Amino acid sequence: MQAAIFDHPFAIRLAEAPRPEPGPGEALVEVRAAGLCAGDLYIYTGKNPYVSYPRIGCHEIAGVVVGYGAEASGPAPGSRVVVDPFIGCGHCYPCRIGKRNCCANLTIIGVHREGGFAQFVAAPAANLNPVQTTLTDFEASFAEPVAIGVQGCRRGMVTADDTVLVLGAGPIGLAIVEVARAQGATVYVTDLSAERLATAAELGAVPVAGGPGLAERVRELTRGEGMPVVMEATGAPPAMEQTIELVAAGGRIVILGLVKQGVGVTFPGLDFTRKEVTILGSRASVDCFPEALALLASGRIHYPRIASRFPLAEAPAVFKRLADNPLAMHKAVFVSEE
Repeated sequence: MQAAIFDHPFAIRLAEAPRPEPGPGEALVEVRAAGLCAGDLYIYTGKNPYVSYPRIGCHEIAGVVVGYGAEASGPAPGSRVVVDPFIGCGHCYPCRIGKRNCCANLTIIGVHREGGFAQFVAAPAANLNPVQTTLTDFEASFAEPVAIGVQGCRRGMVTADDTVLVLGAGPIGLAIVEVARAQGATVYVTDLSAERLATAAELGAVPVAGGPGLAERVRELTRGEGMPVVMEATGAPPAMEQTIELVAAGGRIVILGLVKQGVGVTFPGLDFTRKEVTILGSRASVDCFPEALALLASGRIHYPRIASRFPLAEAPAVFKRLADNPLAMHKAVFVSEE
């Protein structure tokens, strides 16, 4: 089969690779659409600490069920599905309490095992999610990033009564914007990039210029109270640290961005009690794919409209372009014929 293979940092090639064989409990999926996310770009640039090379990346996968391995069952062959790429061990404490996204022995498709930048991918049958007939494969491939937005909003308990500030208007920030707005919340977004802010505005968020003076601008918008919910999606420690200055007393902070292992983030200790603030982490998603697909099918998620599609053969050029300029496009998805 054809696959885009990361050989080492800054080296990706289109080549023949063995077609995977589904093991016990697994399904074989023919890939129809494969989204490129920041994690894949980190593999390309050598910043992903978990990957080993060579590796077929991609964990945003939509396709068609081909068949099953031993002791596996699920949607009938020919069914359209998206793949939840997070595989828990089922035995550790996080798995036992329903947080397999935080599994102590976590395996991620496209990072620890071969992913969707290929014609076929093997995945646990339990990780397949049926796709509504109204969605194209291209649209369905957005289920994984939208699920991250669903998880973040669940963690922050976002409702229609909330006002939410999203830090960062990149791919995950935009997913949060879309999901929070679908919940009926009023959503503000801040970023250092005017172009990204303009895109967020197109999706219905109220843009707030980032950089110096952000806290003052937020206080003006909220009559000095701060934002009830602040959701961080930048991965920048200074932005994480500023969340406690931006949040209202009694409010919630949700941290979705990632920093390198060992990097610390400091909060002013008095504000933990003075504001009685709740600070939450949010990692990927768990049991959020059905809601994400329903939101996509409802038409309330517009993110796919601003994405770019490419054949898999252009993967090397697309990765180079994004490595040279991360703002070159909002989102890339590699698609086969639909």
